[in-house]
Amino acid sequence: MGREFLNIMDPEDVKKIIKNIPINKRVENISLENSLTRILADDVHATINLPPFRRASMDGYAVIAEDTFSASEDEPVSLKLIEVVGAGDVPEKNLVKGFCTEVSTGAPVPEDANGVVMVEFTDKNDGQIIIYESVAVGQNITKEGSDVMAEKLLLPSGTRIMPDKIGVLSAMGMKKVPVFKKPRVAIISTGNEIISHDEELAYGKIYDINSQTISSAVITCGCTPVHSQIVKDDYNSLREKINEFKDLDLILTSGGTSAGTGDVLREVLDDMGEVLVHGVAVKPGKPTIIGRLKNGDDYKFLFGLPGNPVAALMVFHVFFAPFLRKMASINVSTSFPYKNVLELKLSRRFRPARGRTHYLLVKIEDGSAVPILKDSGAITALAEADGFIEVPKNVEILEKGSIVEVHSLGGLINPII
Repeated sequence: MGREFLNIMDPEDVKKIIKNIPINKRVENISLENSLTRILADDVHATINLPPFRRASMDGYAVIAEDTFSASEDEPVSLKLIEVVGAGDVPEKNLVKGFCTEVSTGAPVPEDANGVVMVEFTDKNDGQIIIYESVAVGQNITKEGSDVMAEKLLLPSGTRIMPDKIGVLSAMGMKKVPVFKKPRVAIISTGNEIISHDEELAYGKIYDINSQTISSAVITCGCTPVHSQIVKDDYNSLREKINEFKDLDLILTSGGTSAGTGDVLREVLDDMGEVLVHGVAVKPGKPTIIGRLKNGDDYKFLFGLPGNPVAALMVFHVFFAPFLRKMASINVSTSFPYKNVLELKLSRRFRPARGRTHYLLVKIEDGSAVPILKDSGAITALAEADGFIEVPKNVEILEKGSIVEVHSLGGLINPII
C-alpha cells in the first residue's frame, strides 16, 4: 500500500515556506555584447563626463557671441572663417574677435567660442560669413557633462539590461559588465510510461511533455535548464539521478509525487534529507512536494511537480516561478512592458472544486474569460488556454459576468484583446 500525503497544506503556507528558502547568488563579468536581458549585479556609475567635451548642437558657426549682438537682416555682421571642424575633428586654431569657425552638429567647439550661429541664418561670401541674427552666450552649445557627470549613478544593481541600457553602458566605454550568474536548474521527468521523442511510441507509453514545457518556463524565469534522461519510477535510479544534480542551484522533478505505490520520490527525499511539503490544497496540483537535500555542509532544494502536464505547469507558475525569478534577480514589475494579469468578465457560470483553491484554465474571447472545462489531463487544454484564474477555496460559485483576474502561464499577456 502506498503512503499517504504527509499533510495537505494551505497554498499560502506553502508560498511562505518557498519564500524563506535561502538563495546563494553569484556574480560574473561578461562582455557587453553578451549582456542583453542579464541582470546587473552592481551599481554602474559614470566613469566620464557626457558629453566629454563642449560640442555644437547645431550645424553652423562657432563665434564669440558679442560679435553678433548687433546682427540683423538689415544690418548683418561679417566674420572671417578661419577653420572647418567636423564631428570627430579637433579644433586647431584659437578663436578671436572678428573670426568664426564652421562646426558640424556634435563637433567640438573652439575653446574661446561661446555661441554657435545656426547655418540657416548665414551666408558665405569669399571666406566671409555673413550673419543675419544674433546669438546669445552659450546658445547652441552643449556643455561638457550636461548629460551626466563622472561618478553619478547611471544604473542601479538589479537593472535588467535591455537595448536602451546597453546604449548607456556603451557610452561609458564599458567592455565587461558585472551580472548575476544564471541559476542552473535540473529538469528530471520520471515515470515508467514516459519515453523520449526519439523513441517509437508503443502501446501504453506517452511522449515526455514536461521536460520541454518546464524547461521553457524555467528559461522565462531567467534560469538555465539542465536536462536529464527520463528516470523510471525506481528508488535507486531516482536517487542516483538526484545525486548527480545536487551541485546545481535547484532540482525540478515531474511525476512521482503522488501517494501511490509506484511513486518513490518521497521515499528518496526522506532518506536523502527532509520533506517540507507533500500535498497542497489546490486543484490541479495536490500532489506537489518540496524537499531539502543534505549536500555536505549545505542544503539543496528539490521542487517536485505533479506528472500531469497541466497540473505541472500550473503549479510551476503559481508556486515556483516567483522563486526562480528571485534566484535570477528578476523583478517582473520593472522588467516587462506588458501586464501578466488582466481583469476580465467571466463568460459563464462556474462551480469550482470545494475545499481547495481551484486554478481554472481560461481562454480570452471577445474581451471575456472563457473557462476551459476539460479534464486537467487533457493536453489540448493548454493549447487553448490564454491563462488561468485563481478561485479561493471558500468560493462556491462564480456567476457569469464576475470580474476575474487572468494570470498568464507564460509570464505575459498581450493587453490587446
